[in-house]
Amino acid sequence: MKEHLKRWFWLELIAFVVIILVSVGFTSGPQIEDDEYTVDFALLKYSGGGDWYANPTALKNLAHFCNDKMNTNVNPDYATVEVGSVELFNYPWVHMTGHGNVVFSSADANNLRNYLMAGGFLHIDDNYGMDPFVRPELKKVFPELELVEVPFNHEIYSAAFTFKNGLPKIHKHDDKQAQGFGLFWEGRLVCFYSYECDLGDGWEDQSVHKDPESKRLEALQMGANIVKYAFSE
Repeated sequence: MKEHLKRWFWLELIAFVVIILVSVGFTSGPQIEDDEYTVDFALLKYSGGGDWYANPTALKNLAHFCNDKMNTNVNPDYATVEVGSVELFNYPWVHMTGHGNVVFSSADANNLRNYLMAGGFLHIDDNYGMDPFVRPELKKVFPELELVEVPFNHEIYSAAFTFKNGLPKIHKHDDKQAQGFGLFWEGRLVCFYSYECDLGDGWEDQSVHKDPESKRLEALQMGANIVKYAFSE
């Protein structure tokens, strides 16, 4: 993970980001209060009225799980970043969720495209009801790409824990099969979309959804896979 961070934006975008950050009064990346943390997760804030803020305990628990099981140094106090903000470039791994409408402006879509092309990674988790809205917005980001189902033999399903049959099914929703879709840019998986699965609900405190511990463990293990894959590419 540390090696990935050292490579972060090491060519065309590093000069661009530094110039922009200085122009708006930033002199460094996000401030980490505790020196032990070397990685910050971020939750993506978007327009359209969808509840981008759903599952407030999810990323905290995922960070703790990754730190415990993979010896990472992820800050449990995750950030919130707007999709069109230059601050997006401070976070190598960004999570997006919600139940409803999603709207990306042209500037939002362009910013997200540049972020993903530069090495960033986006995990989208359909919290039920998001699917018909997020798909057309992703087309604004990469009009030339199609969301494709990620094959079960892809590294994302075995990066830390093995899921031979792809995504685990955490919540029933429409009782469809859980599926993992992806956007591949120049052969690299830059966006992973978990559909009919609801990993984020499984990451939340057990008291929120009262999921069995076995399901919560599956969700956290798959989340750890996504994190590890993103930082190993």
